Amino acid sequence: MRLYVNIDHVATVREARRTDEPDPVRAAAAAERGGADGITVHLREDRRHVQDADVRALRAAVRSVLNLELGAAPEIVRIAGRLKPFQATLVPERRREITTEGGLALGGANRRIGTAVQRLTAVGIRVSLFIDPDVATVDRAAALGVPAIELHTGRYARSWRKSDAALRALERAAAHARARGLAVHAGHGLTYDNVQPVAAIRGRPRPRPRPRRARGARSDLRQRPARRRHPGHRGAEHRAFDREQRDLRGNGSRGAAHAAVGR
Repeated sequence: MRLYVNIDHVATVREARRTDEPDPVRAAAAAERGGADGITVHLREDRRHVQDADVRALRAAVRSVLNLELGAAPEIVRIAGRLKPFQATLVPERRREITTEGGLALGGANRRIGTAVQRLTAVGIRVSLFIDPDVATVDRAAALGVPAIELHTGRYARSWRKSDAALRALERAAAHARARGLAVHAGHGLTYDNVQPVAAIRGRPRPRPRPRRARGARSDLRQRPARRRHPGHRGAEHRAFDREQRDLRGNGSRGAAHAAVGR
């Protein structure tokens, strides 16, 4: 599991103050010193918080991994193609929203997303799609040929104290995505208090508790003991990403999934 820190709202505070601080680049450096595996930043089409100069400065300063979030607008895709961050995550954008409210709509004839995926991939950028935790949407993402998805955790963030239904939906979507060969990321509304159950998702849904058998009852089913794996085990679909991470950071493999906090 890797932890990426989203620094967008450091820029939100700066823009509200109409000054040059707080500085997103210094915030990114602080996150890295604290152990963050990567930095996430969203360059929106309306430039409401992060500015082009911020992304250029982060591209030069980030020593871990830069994950650039962006909409499929051609102008922003061109900027990403010039800067070549390690990863670009395509997200939906609506002018009136305060923050991203849901995943990409991949159904129908949404050609802009497919075009953006092709253009980003062509210049060597690893592409991820920010989607709702829905099995059918995972299939649509896989059909676009991306190596990774990011599951929208907003519903979980709103309801985790009351119910585990949203967590189970994330588990199902993660398991299906892994089966399709996709690396799985998760983010939105994750905090120090609620991130651990999401970080614990390993790609298989938790089994529902079974009713206890009455004493003396027998079953013909034989449950195999769980196979113990070496702690360094990685799914085959994630090894290439791990190699890329080792090349960038030189600090060994830490797994292929990541959770983003701060959005």
